[in-house]
Amino acid sequence: MPEISTFFGIFIYIYFREHNPPHFHAVYGGEQILIEIKTLKILKGHLSPRALGLVMEWAAIHQNELIRAWEQALSHQIPDKIEPLK
Repeated sequence: MPEISTFFGIFIYIYFREHNPPHFHAVYGGEQILIEIKTLKILKGHLSPRALGLVMEWAAIHQNELIRAWEQALSHQIPDKIEPLK
């Protein structure tokens, strides 16, 4: 499971051999959430409101890079790292 970004204790992953729709995983503490890349819709899971807000802000800034990382992972390439939220 390639880690593509980390910020404020939040880890962002895109896994190899994933299912559609294109999405990423965010992990913070013991919580995990799956978010669709194109719509930023929560597909599954839960994060605290503060962590979720940070993840959504980051994802909105980096949607194009997330799509590219998704495509790389599906092609069994290690996805490029994406700049963290600052």
